[in-house]
Amino acid sequence: MRTRPTSIRRRLMGLILVSVGAVWAVMFAWSVNNAAREVDEWDDARLIQLAHLLVQLDGPDLARLAAAGLDVRNEYTRASRAVHDDSDAQPRDALFEVRNAAGEVIAASPDIAALREPIARDETAEGVHRLTLHGESWLAYALADSATGRRVRVLEPANLRSDLTSGVSSRIARPIVFALPVLALLVWFSIGHGFRPLSAISKAVRTRDARNLEPIHVDPSPAEVRPLVDAINQLLARVQQSIQRERAFTADAAHELKTPLAAIKVQAQVALAAHDGAQQQQAMQRVVQGVDRSAHLAEQLLLLARLDERETLAHSRVRLHEVASEAIAFRAPHAEQKSMAVALTGERDAEVHADRALARTLIDNLLDNAIKYGDVGGRVHISVLADAQTVSVTVSDNGPGVNDEERARLTDRFFRGASASASGNGSGLGLSIVSRIAAHSNARIHIGSGIGRRGLAVQIAFPRAPDLRAKAAEKS
Repeated sequence: MRTRPTSIRRRLMGLILVSVGAVWAVMFAWSVNNAAREVDEWDDARLIQLAHLLVQLDGPDLARLAAAGLDVRNEYTRASRAVHDDSDAQPRDALFEVRNAAGEVIAASPDIAALREPIARDETAEGVHRLTLHGESWLAYALADSATGRRVRVLEPANLRSDLTSGVSSRIARPIVFALPVLALLVWFSIGHGFRPLSAISKAVRTRDARNLEPIHVDPSPAEVRPLVDAINQLLARVQQSIQRERAFTADAAHELKTPLAAIKVQAQVALAAHDGAQQQQAMQRVVQGVDRSAHLAEQLLLLARLDERETLAHSRVRLHEVASEAIAFRAPHAEQKSMAVALTGERDAEVHADRALARTLIDNLLDNAIKYGDVGGRVHISVLADAQTVSVTVSDNGPGVNDEERARLTDRFFRGASASASGNGSGLGLSIVSRIAAHSNARIHIGSGIGRRGLAVQIAFPRAPDLRAKAAEKS
């Protein structure tokens, strides 16, 4: 079942709103807790202030105050307003008792007499504290004035149904309730505006066809989007290069195979028209040679295509001397046909990290070129030399060679020097393949003069593989 694609815009919207909501919830809880604590501290402060005021009053004033009562409600509302559920607006009288230095009562609220006995059990309590008297909750505070020697005790019913905290909470929550939808709308449009470059990139890619691989330009391009644009442009460049290589490969293959196929057709027609058995056999032999040449050319072209696409090949430890010996044995019949001497010298055990098949193809192509373009009775010398960093294989001959101008182009595809063009041999791919294999193996190529400053010498310097025996000796 096909899953519905997720929206980054919706995900960001949800994450932002959840994050903001969580922060607001924490801040709301913190604010409500602080508001409740402030209300409690305000009640405590009022009780303490009342006690300090009573200490300063004289006897007659205290008596009149005791008779009139102390209403300590927090709110005074209109009569029409219901106050049944709000103790802040309901009458709430504080009780007090003032004694002189001798312990005699100077003035006291009439109702405090019934509470003296349970109050006495809490004489040691300091500061404002909560008492439960006859099943009701009270706040109590006792003050001893050192200047007058008076002792004052003040009590008031605890305000259990105050709406001060809830009022503060509602005032804090109300802006949040109205602001959250507005914030969601602003966040939605802000995210959409921020994603415009991505929409522009999507549109630019969607409107492209296979023939338009030019780089994408999005202006202005934010710093966060620039890596994506660069990655897409690099991908388009690689695709364009791959298509160009594919087109070049197709054109080269068609061009180079045209000549041998035409020659095969001509020889086949000669064989069909010939009445002489010897002439017919000669024509068929040339057909076979043409097929072999076409097959070899196809193999070379396919190898070049693999190297151009940077196909991953397995590297291992390779002894170039051993690979060169195999190539000499394989090319021995061709050397014997031209009476050419092939010699191999140098380091036998020096190893490099390379693909063995590619190393064999490299040396085989160099040896094939040396034999193919060398003089009859000539010489070919393969040497393998090693130093601390590299292992070099050099294939030299004493053939006609090439001039300096041609030497600079020997690794170009399908380039053939004057001597090769005159002889009609080769496809012009041998040294091009050698150059590509060298690049694939991180090796360096150098082309110079051959044996006795005649002919051609091609040197390939590979990075040397670490000596396993030396490493083992170091560890031991």
